[in-house]
Amino acid sequence: MTAIPPHLVEAANELLAYGRSMQREMSRYEFGIQELLTKLRILRDEISLEDDYNPIEHLSHRVKSPQSILEKLQRRGLEPGLEGVKQLDDIAGIRVTCSFIPDTYRLHEMLDAQPDITTLHLKDYIAEPKPNGYRGLHAIVETPVNLSSGQVPVKVEIQYRTIAMDFWASLEHKIYYKYDKAVPERLLSELTAAATTANQLDQRMKAIHQEVRGGS
Repeated sequence: MTAIPPHLVEAANELLAYGRSMQREMSRYEFGIQELLTKLRILRDEISLEDDYNPIEHLSHRVKSPQSILEKLQRRGLEPGLEGVKQLDDIAGIRVTCSFIPDTYRLHEMLDAQPDITTLHLKDYIAEPKPNGYRGLHAIVETPVNLSSGQVPVKVEIQYRTIAMDFWASLEHKIYYKYDKAVPERLLSELTAAATTANQLDQRMKAIHQEVRGGS
């Protein structure tokens, strides 16, 4: 049997060690998501008991794939590796689909008020929509994760949307994928108009909800 050259053995061991390090790093983002999902579910159940309605229609989450992380590192001119990964804010993500616009702000404020949650960045695309009409409340938060080796801070992006906002964003994503981002101008105009219609629906549903609940 031919012996494997020492330099190849060393390279293979380094590659395995790097893979294990990346796997540990990715697992921390998964743990951070689970911590925040638990907090959001508790807030949902508390509001449901006190106010007799569910403010959260749906919760979804994801950790970016290795390919997506590498592409983002390249776009930002960052070195691929653990140090580059730590500079990204949206590797872990949670989407909170709410019933009404006020629920998006209320849930963020209640989560942010917890002593172990720190909001690092907040972008209010509900008050100031993107040029294409997109609306949503985006927060980058940091939460501690307790591991056997100690406590580590983990950053997670939370996107709060109403059902109408989420439907519009989902459709826009599918259209951009279909046309490989080269969307015809006519469809772009239709999407922007649809975003306005979706917001009008949100405002009407909010008003109806407030009237039913006595203006609260």
